[in-house]
Amino acid sequence: MSFQGQTAYVTGGASGIARAVTRMLVVKGIKVCIADINKQGAEAVAQELNEEAGSQCVSAVAVDVADWDSQVAGFQTAIKELGGRIDYVYPIAGIAEVNWLPNRPKQEGFVKPNLSVWDVDGTGVLYTSALAIQQFRRQEPNKFGFRGKIATVSSVRGLYAVPSMPIYCAAKFGVVGFVRSFGKHLPKEKITLNAMCPAIVKTGISIGRSDWYDKAQKLNLIVKMEALLDAFESLLGGSDVSGECFEFPPGDIGNPSGWILKPQNEYTTPESEVHVQYSDSQFAHQHEPVE
Repeated sequence: MSFQGQTAYVTGGASGIARAVTRMLVVKGIKVCIADINKQGAEAVAQELNEEAGSQCVSAVAVDVADWDSQVAGFQTAIKELGGRIDYVYPIAGIAEVNWLPNRPKQEGFVKPNLSVWDVDGTGVLYTSALAIQQFRRQEPNKFGFRGKIATVSSVRGLYAVPSMPIYCAAKFGVVGFVRSFGKHLPKEKITLNAMCPAIVKTGISIGRSDWYDKAQKLNLIVKMEALLDAFESLLGGSDVSGECFEFPPGDIGNPSGWILKPQNEYTTPESEVHVQYSDSQFAHQHEPVE
């Protein structure tokens, strides 16, 4: 299958999962613009991949995904760099849990909580997705029949709560809810939306304590980057999968690909299902085209 002529926008592309996804896309013949708050790092990745490809197939732009104006400016630059059309958008930029509310019982007054993790991992994903959806709606379907596709990254911590990671989990659970809901609405507009939910991926990014990866490896909690790339690749081209969360759990799941489509929770009562259908019918009008 040829993806020549297609284009992609990747946030967080200077490192980690986003960097690996960018490389996979370039190998497939897709032209990419990577966005990262670390502009120097993003430019270094672009230069490296361009040299490997022997052509100018990757560009870089500085973007703070927690800031709407920065996102708009970066996305507009990407549209120009990519020739006016973007086929794939990957909101992947993210950060790990930080102390959102110091435990100081003797403190006087009240301290504003640190919600930077929510701003990047939650709001940042929604900002990038909002830009993508608006751009896709202006585009005609491509040769595969789609106006555009979004594939973001949540986490297994967006499926299973970790008591000491409240804001990270809140953001990642939010991404899962966004994908499972709007991802089932968008296909009628020839747009797809999905999320990857990996356990621990060894990327070199500082997460937790200094021995985080070593201890995780001994506990068999590491999942392979190749598994994520396989799932991302499966969504290219003519795939009509949407509204799904790809779980990459640690341990043996009996699937050589290393991932499963994680089903939603079962309805507790028949009325619970009716409630969802009724609510959907009452709010669907908010997504109808307007002048």
